[in-house]
Amino acid sequence: MENLYDVVIIGSGPAGLSAALYAGRARLNTLVIEKERTGGQIVTTDEVANYPGSIRNATGPSLIARMVEQVEEFGAKRISDTINEVKLEGKIKVLKGEKREYKAKAVIVATGAKPRQLNCPGEKEFTGKGVSYCATCDADFFTDFDVYVIGGGDSAVEEAIYLTKFARKVTIIHRRDQLRAAKSIQEKAFKNEKIDFIWNSEVKEIKGDGIVESMVIRNRVTGEETEIHANEEDGTFGIFVFIGYMPQTDLFKGILEMDERGYLLTDENMKTNIEGVFAAGDCRKKSLRQVVTACADGAIAATQAEKYIENNFSE
Repeated sequence: MENLYDVVIIGSGPAGLSAALYAGRARLNTLVIEKERTGGQIVTTDEVANYPGSIRNATGPSLIARMVEQVEEFGAKRISDTINEVKLEGKIKVLKGEKREYKAKAVIVATGAKPRQLNCPGEKEFTGKGVSYCATCDADFFTDFDVYVIGGGDSAVEEAIYLTKFARKVTIIHRRDQLRAAKSIQEKAFKNEKIDFIWNSEVKEIKGDGIVESMVIRNRVTGEETEIHANEEDGTFGIFVFIGYMPQTDLFKGILEMDERGYLLTDENMKTNIEGVFAAGDCRKKSLRQVVTACADGAIAATQAEKYIENNFSE
């Protein structure tokens, strides 16, 4: 059958590349379809210090480059295309892209999730250079520095508390006059002497020369704008944005089961509600979204896909 692959992986972040590596090693005819750039969110990280075994001063791009090298060593193919329609029921799955149509015996969805952004001037420019969306990833870089956390929900306040282990001072900036986090989490934050609050405010602009040096915030009640500058000795500070994530799963609405926020539901073997379709990485409902957990998901999904193919396509 034309363009029939054993496994097609949608997405080329750590989960997708890990799945491709395991599928390739299993001698499966494997294709990775990447929509934009290879690597997902991790390629915006200047330093990766918490991935087991990563070399000193490893960067997101260098880690992904090695993953791609491994994937190619084991024969998996990669192509750039945007999938606009999927037909996942039945033994042969059909994926319709902008460039062409693909058929597969098994599909692994690894489309990831994107942090909601502030959409203010300077945010994109300083992502990875003072602006972060992951405290677990980047907290250590701001040891004994001032840090600002944007948001007021559970994640924002929990991450602010976590950041106090590293930062000299943590200030939560929230657009409302009270937090939205659970009361138990709020109580911990209010009791923490290292946490301050700026209420009814939003970030209007982030400035600097190569790294974050200042930030303009606007009071939503008075309209007053204030520019916060880095401590003179530090020269910079951290801005951690926690205003939610957006799983990239719109393509699968009404087809694959997902929770109210759009995260795909799987079992521990990465199986979705459709046989032969698996999900891995940040696009699925899970408790921790890190490179190491994405890679684990990808490995499990590919191994399960191999078993599925053996059981359903044996000659």
